[in-house]
Amino acid sequence: MMGIMETAPGRWSLAQTVAALLLSGYAGAALPHGHMPPANPGQAVASRPAKPTLAIGATVDAQGRIWLARVENRTLLVSHSADEGKHFSAPVAVNAEPENIGAEGENRPKIAVTRNGTLHLTWTLLLPQPYTGEIRYARSTDGGKTYSAPITINDDKRLTSHRFDSLVSDGGDRLAIVWLDGRDRDAAKEQGVAYAGTSVYVARSDDDGASFHANRKLAEHTCECCRTALAWTADGPVALWRNLYGSNTRDFAFSYLDTGKVQRLADDEWNIDACPHHGGGIATGGDGTLHAVWYTHGKNRQGLFYRQVKGDRMSAPMAFGNPQAQAGHATVAADGQIVLITWREFDGQAYGAMALLSKDGGASWSAPRRIATTADAADYPMPLIHDGRMQVVWNTLREGVRIMEVE
Repeated sequence: MMGIMETAPGRWSLAQTVAALLLSGYAGAALPHGHMPPANPGQAVASRPAKPTLAIGATVDAQGRIWLARVENRTLLVSHSADEGKHFSAPVAVNAEPENIGAEGENRPKIAVTRNGTLHLTWTLLLPQPYTGEIRYARSTDGGKTYSAPITINDDKRLTSHRFDSLVSDGGDRLAIVWLDGRDRDAAKEQGVAYAGTSVYVARSDDDGASFHANRKLAEHTCECCRTALAWTADGPVALWRNLYGSNTRDFAFSYLDTGKVQRLADDEWNIDACPHHGGGIATGGDGTLHAVWYTHGKNRQGLFYRQVKGDRMSAPMAFGNPQAQAGHATVAADGQIVLITWREFDGQAYGAMALLSKDGGASWSAPRRIATTADAADYPMPLIHDGRMQVVWNTLREGVRIMEVE
């Protein structure tokens, strides 16, 4: 039996405005390529005040403190809680100069904390031209008191799409960032060559973010509008993204960054000439097993699914969530044998934060539980695991940020 205990809200003041993408980001939503909005999601005219956003980043450090990254008034703010979300520190600004930061729907700021206390942040800077952006990075080496000046990670200098970044650390000095990149597509078009989708690019640091190696291409012909995911394993970092197979089959793939070998996660056969805007999640418990979650509306299966990957072996895809309640946007965390999956549902009246827990490495699962609801706009819930404790972080327009403990 899985019980839920909610702490007092660690709430931020947010203006009562809702981003349109957050309201419409239900499971299975797909935008045809020919009918995409005329500008970047969340893109604001310079003379107009930016909308507040609900998409946040969250992590937990070696001391059990929860760190949150949020965007307000074009500023990335970081705060932490040492009492399970009852109180948060005063937020510290990461970027001194305002930036149009993507922080809604599938875009959100990313945050990681190493064992020595270095904080790493990445985010997507949305540029004025449609679908263009840059991947930005900053760090703090003094426990979040101050941050380095943000730098741009993509090194191609092209005015093109660099979006949907992911960030992971090995806990020490090594760091990896992946994102969807339009440089190869644009170069092909300049030469009159057809190019489907975008590419996945990687940047690596071996000195705790002090410097980064040159960008490296991981894969070509990938879906251009679904979030990426990263996990650090004993064999190095592994990335997950929605790939293109053939002309328009959009199924998930993963790759260990050190080998570059791309493997197909599932043969869902979702053939659609549209943008699903629906990424997946990946985690590892440290024993070499990958835990992956994703959404599909393919010929072979539809809905949310979970699968284990260990070496060349994959478990059968396990369906979860209620398709009738628009179950979608799942994320997974793992630590040892504990695996926690979260996702969002909508029953026609309210959004629900859902959770599914395994304590035996994914061999068996608790019954799915709706651990919280809100009658207003909501971000996607995020799982955290540390020292045997399982928590869900959820930001909603009405209630603010809640830290809910899964027992």
